[in-house]
Amino acid sequence: MNLKLVTVSIVAAAALAGCATEQQTHTAVGTGVGAAVGAGLGNLIGGNTTGTLVGAAVGGALGGTAGYNWNAIRGKLNKDTAGTGTQITEQPDGSLKVNIPSQVTFDTDSATIKPSFRTVLDQVSQTLGQHQDVSANVVGHTDSTGNPSYNMQLSQRRAQSVAAYLGDHGVARNRLTAEGRGQTQPVADNATEAGRAQNRRVEIFLKPISG
Repeated sequence: MNLKLVTVSIVAAAALAGCATEQQTHTAVGTGVGAAVGAGLGNLIGGNTTGTLVGAAVGGALGGTAGYNWNAIRGKLNKDTAGTGTQITEQPDGSLKVNIPSQVTFDTDSATIKPSFRTVLDQVSQTLGQHQDVSANVVGHTDSTGNPSYNMQLSQRRAQSVAAYLGDHGVARNRLTAEGRGQTQPVADNATEAGRAQNRRVEIFLKPISG
């Protein structure tokens, strides 16, 4: 094995994956660390330069997400959505989840965005406009009341409504995705009204765009 070639491969993969901006200092650090660790693993597993490069690329991508500095975005959204019940939490995969409860989002059996929800989405779209290096995946959820197939369709329509709203308010469509998960991912007990209310929700996952 040529150790010099391996070292060059690691550095090159980290540089290619970096795509650092002033806002993404932590992303660049995470990318570099991820690439180095991934390269090491790839070399151990593959025992050759190809394995090293593959490991570096994968590790760099994961490191970039995990290392993103969400402090400014999280602080702004927490302030701007105060009082709406919206919860903003960083996820194990490094993304930022914006969880909007049912009392804010949609009326029963409707995919029409409520006025109270527009206020939250206006803040999300403004934030995305200020951070062009971030994408958004909108995920709709329902409780277990009614037909599972219908609930899946309803959750999809709701997610699409949110993505369309963000798109209409300046967020590039290629930075937006939408999906419905119906009643398949409850976070509370569907046997109680309080639990069902928690399960009826819209989640927006913010992730850095790979550079």
